[in-house]
Amino acid sequence: MAADGFELNAFLPYRLNRAAEFVAVRFAAEYKARYQLTRPEWRTLAALGSSTGAMTATEVGAHSAMHKTKVSRAVAALEDRRWLKRSEDEADRRLEHLELTKAGRLAYGDLTDLASAYQKQLEDLIGAEGLQALSVGLDAVERAIDKAGKHVARP
Repeated sequence: MAADGFELNAFLPYRLNRAAEFVAVRFAAEYKARYQLTRPEWRTLAALGSSTGAMTATEVGAHSAMHKTKVSRAVAALEDRRWLKRSEDEADRRLEHLELTKAGRLAYGDLTDLASAYQKQLEDLIGAEGLQALSVGLDAVERAIDKAGKHVARP
């Protein structure tokens, strides 16, 4: 234990961040190698791909816990690749609806295959029991996030 009584390695936010970085960096290396995507681009693509319809940039940001400037840059990059299209909201011209194009849906499908393979790698690395325990713990954290609602600060 540290001299001041605080054990950093037992501090939940520290542990969650280390675990998230370990998991995210390994997966990021895979989608970067295949598609040269940044993390915000992947997260934006994933948000739109998992949606049943169009989303606004604000909705993408809320879904993926990203700041609006990161979402904006990711949207522009995906649009440059012709993986995303924008359409103006008829009732409120300040809003744009974002949807994946056919090419974007194909890329998303390929990347979900890559994600499924990575999930299997994690299961092999952590073990099915460990992954299940982690899932239960994350469910509890996500319920707390939902309960806290707007009181939770976003990155």
